[in-house]
Amino acid sequence: MPELLIELFSEEIPARMQQQAGETLVRLLTEALAPLKPEGLKAYTGPRRIAASCTLDAMVPGRTLSERGPREGAPDKALDGFTRKHGVSRETLTLQNGFWVLEREEPALSAQDHLVATLPDLLRRFPWPKSMRWGAGSSFTWVRPLRRILCLLDGNVIPFTLAHGDDNGHNLQAGDQTEGHRFLAPGAVAVSGTANWQETLRSRFVMVNAAERRTVISKGLAELAGSEGLSVVPDAGLVDEVAGLVEWPVPFLGRIDEQFMDLPAEVMQVSMRVNQRYFALRNSDGTAAPRFAFVANIVPTDGGALVVAGNERVLRARFADARHFWDLDRKQTLHSRLVALDNITFHAKLGTQGERTQRMMRLAGLIAPMVGASKEDCERAALLSKTDLTTGMVGEFPELQGVMGGYYARHDGETQAVSTAISEQYMPRGPGDTVPTAPVSVVLGLADRFDMLTAFFAAGEKPSGSGDPFGLRRAALGIIRLIRENTLRLDLVKLFTLAAEALPEALQNAPDLGLLPQFPDLGLLPQFIAERLRVQLRSEGARYDCLAAISVGNTDTDIVRLLARAQALQDMLETEDGKNLLAATRRAANILRIEDKKDGPHEKTPDASLYTQTEERDLASALDHVEPAVEKAFAEERFTDAMKEAATLRAPLDKFFEAVTVNAPEPELRLNRLHLLARLVRMMRLIADFTQIEG
Repeated sequence: MPELLIELFSEEIPARMQQQAGETLVRLLTEALAPLKPEGLKAYTGPRRIAASCTLDAMVPGRTLSERGPREGAPDKALDGFTRKHGVSRETLTLQNGFWVLEREEPALSAQDHLVATLPDLLRRFPWPKSMRWGAGSSFTWVRPLRRILCLLDGNVIPFTLAHGDDNGHNLQAGDQTEGHRFLAPGAVAVSGTANWQETLRSRFVMVNAAERRTVISKGLAELAGSEGLSVVPDAGLVDEVAGLVEWPVPFLGRIDEQFMDLPAEVMQVSMRVNQRYFALRNSDGTAAPRFAFVANIVPTDGGALVVAGNERVLRARFADARHFWDLDRKQTLHSRLVALDNITFHAKLGTQGERTQRMMRLAGLIAPMVGASKEDCERAALLSKTDLTTGMVGEFPELQGVMGGYYARHDGETQAVSTAISEQYMPRGPGDTVPTAPVSVVLGLADRFDMLTAFFAAGEKPSGSGDPFGLRRAALGIIRLIRENTLRLDLVKLFTLAAEALPEALQNAPDLGLLPQFPDLGLLPQFIAERLRVQLRSEGARYDCLAAISVGNTDTDIVRLLARAQALQDMLETEDGKNLLAATRRAANILRIEDKKDGPHEKTPDASLYTQTEERDLASALDHVEPAVEKAFAEERFTDAMKEAATLRAPLDKFFEAVTVNAPEPELRLNRLHLLARLVRMMRLIADFTQIEG
């Protein structure tokens, strides 16, 4: 099969756009080349190029195209329009099943001709998050000025151009030339195929594979750090970004001046990462090391001495700025910064950060006894939690919100619990982040998120589709993890109600809340948390259908209790008795659903005097025992015991369906047996709605 190679060589492509661009190129080529059945389609991305290669058929086979036109007897205008559209005469049409039909042969087409016909349009409509125009004479856009198009089919150039009508397409046309490293091997060079392209560029200091560059960076940094007994602070995102900035990665280590080593480790790491794309290092005991790592895009002739010295000089200037903010910020206490929060708008409908702080302080004081935390410490932590937003350091590095507040609180002499809570208030920030366990930290994290969710829902800012500009889904997942991993017994409706009570009066009756006494429905917020919980369980590989099953008709919002019930149900369903009980319960529910449409509902208490078979009596007797036992076990939160009791119904229920005809010819027997099944289904719904169980 012929081999296709296409490379789009441009000015520097932003690192954050490269991977998506490679995926987009593969997707568009897959669609455009479908008639040629491409195989092994692979993308290559880098700072100055995106490329793809594959094998494909040599020809698009010929085929007969058939298109149905107007009905026989349709007005002449309709028929003329159809023929005009396809550039044919009426004589070329045939009648088939009452319709005029156009049949024409489409001849076989070579792969080269197909590529010439499709690739220019593919490139003109290539989507970039941001694109630009340059030069004159063309409206063609690209992420940065496109300089070359390399397109080869088995070593032969595919002759196409981007010119279109009066648009000169920047005079770009496909060829067989690429370019190597901008500084180490500049200039054009011809290639003959994918393997030769990769080998040629490697010889000219370009690694075309992003995964290879990531590996070289990670291993190179780890080896350099390890040679000095140090380790690199993990930062996969930074590795990806740097791999998108360099074509020929060369790792180096630099030294940090001792005068800056008393800066907080987080300040040094963020400053290095954000400003210079440097990697932080740490000692074997986890403390910050007086070294940093970086990746150059050249091979220095002096072994790197000049490059290292230049980067050390730049870092000194960056750290000097950080030192300025660090020293200046500590001249003012966090408490003295409270007044400045009144000048920072949180949201147009929700007031200032100062007003939000007051809501959080009240809510933290109410949550504190529920968690066993000091009310005084919780209120103090909430009061000071947002004051670091007014500091120079957070203004320079927003990523350090909370972290700097914790440092400044310790400097001000606040208690350890308060300082730690302020520094941990945004944790967990993501799925891989740790969850605070200190009581005051937990309370502050909950108060922050409950206020945020309640306030934004009241303001009509709930997420829609993939849009979530205020990070409310992340806030909901934070609440879930704080509760789950600290095994907190909390009533979500109560907490949302407490949060809603402190909102501006105009928002307390917001339709998206429905929480206050005048709105007895649960509202959207607990449902929002429940949906996030199901998403989390799904990501963990757990049976989220069990959670859905025990949630139907259940107003309980104690996450720990709900998960315990769901786990007990899952454990039961994994036993043989549980599987059979599920099948039998579904059978009973289906019978009732059908019969209820005829003369239901069949909700009356069954009459024991109408039992005519032992199996009826045995099932009724089993229900007499199991129902109160399940209710008692649930009341005492012995969910596993409740499921075990329910599982004992399996045997009498199986025997009932084996021996008893529910739809007996005698009307009174039929109704009584339906009443018995209805009793069974009602009892099982105490446990779960088994229609929600998958499989």
